[in-house]
Amino acid sequence: MNKPRIGYLGTGLMGLPMVMNLMKAGYAVTVWNRSPDKCAPAVAAGATQAATPADLARASDVVMCCLTNATAVEAVVFGPDGIAGVTGPALFIDFSSMDPALTRDFGDRLRAANGMGWVDAPVSGGTPAAIAGTLTIMAGGTDDDFARAAPLMGPLSQRVTHMGPAGAGQMTKLVNQILSGGMMALTAEAVNFARAAGVDASRLTEALAGGFADSKPFQLLAPRMAAGNFENPLGTVAMMLKDLDTVAAVAEGRAALPMTDRARALMRKAGEMGHAEHDISTIVLALKGGGPD
Repeated sequence: MNKPRIGYLGTGLMGLPMVMNLMKAGYAVTVWNRSPDKCAPAVAAGATQAATPADLARASDVVMCCLTNATAVEAVVFGPDGIAGVTGPALFIDFSSMDPALTRDFGDRLRAANGMGWVDAPVSGGTPAAIAGTLTIMAGGTDDDFARAAPLMGPLSQRVTHMGPAGAGQMTKLVNQILSGGMMALTAEAVNFARAAGVDASRLTEALAGGFADSKPFQLLAPRMAAGNFENPLGTVAMMLKDLDTVAAVAEGRAALPMTDRARALMRKAGEMGHAEHDISTIVLALKGGGPD
């Protein structure tokens, strides 16, 4: 049985390694990015580059997307030369993160426009997991749409969980971001405290590995914070802050977020210091005495 042709919108920090893993698994992939030059590594590896999202859709059976925010997703789907104007692809799988209500609205609009199904499938694990093909994916959509999408996400992930109808994946991602964002902020606080107390912060991950304080964010970010090495971003301050701001908007009037609010404040301060598009580890620089030794 022939593999479906895949179109992939967005070849940034997360999208590019996901495209590479799809091609390694034998899928023919057509790519598009708002900045066309960012498609070059994928094209060099065998992908075909489309001039517009509509052209990409015409060459695809399934369209995937990993973009910065809901505005970017709406533009490629419903804007000029967008996916919604093309009949042919059966399914749209969105790995972006956004408000659950928006993803439900987008899914309904796309189905009405050209009959495509929509699966919201936000991811967790950052660029290391995207490169390794071990992302954690939480999905929302109809049973039939998820059944079609799940095998296609296999080369990208270590775990794919169908959380319910449209929007359920996005809501689960917000839960993930509450936990991840809080741990990121706590890791910055712990590294900063260790340094101020004269503890060798570079050895924290070794010392605490396997204990109650251990976590994936701690293992990945504490060494970067301790060394002041922020190259090759695992994810940006702006992206995490965007997701935590969405958490706050969805929770308003429904749930208290005291710890998340503190993490948001730290990330906002880092952004105001000029680190919005830098690695999330730079939030340590927003703490007093948080600079590298």
